Order: sequence, then structure tokens, then C-alpha cells
Amino acid sequence: MSKPDELLMDIAARVESAQSSRMSLTVVTHGAVITGRLAPESVWRKRVSEVLTDSAELSAFSAAFDAPAEKDGPPSHLHFHVARILQGTMGIPETGGMYRVAIEDVSAWTVGDFSYSDH
Repeated sequence: MSKPDELLMDIAARVESAQSSRMSLTVVTHGAVITGRLAPESVWRKRVSEVLTDSAELSAFSAAFDAPAEKDGPPSHLHFHVARILQGTMGIPETGGMYRVAIEDVSAWTVGDFSYSDH
């Protein structure tokens, strides 16, 4: 988007201010469809740091996520957790992942998340 969607920015700001991770959202960005729940940036950073700390090969990178988020103005990114990139009839990864998406790169969105079932 050349100008970020004000409604989407308001949703992101509400997630940040309420420190809530219950808002489900699906976005289209650069042709990829990402679906999952939004998290406040601080919660998202903490979780990514924990995952990296537990990795023998990647633990040195966890410190990058420990730094506090800069809070000058409205949110610039959406922070997804328990999220999947939709590909055909499946979501990658099946268990959900952690994604950071620039709000200005979102070309379409809807409230709610999509899931697939084999049944």
C-alpha cells in the first residue's frame, strides 16, 4: 500500500495498547496469504527470543529480540503468532509460526483466520 490503511493501523494500535493476543487476522502481502493471531510487539519479541535461546545454533541471535521496541508513533508492523502462510490446501507451518509484516506492505486483509481440515 502506498498509504497504510488507517483501519488496519487502528487495529494494530489496539492490539498494542491492550496487550492482547486474541485478535485474529488474515492479510495478503506480496502475494502471500498469512493468517493467524496478532500479538503486541513486546510479546512477539519475547516469544521469538525464547525460541532462539532454546536453539544451540541460533541462541546468539536471541539478544536482538530482547531490546525494547521503539515506540515513536503508530505501529508500523503487524506481529503474528500461531500463524500460517496459506499455500494451496495447507498452512505452513502446520503448527503456526511467528511472522512480522510491515503494515504498508499489506494489500488486502480480513478479520479472522483461515484453517483447513481434512474432514
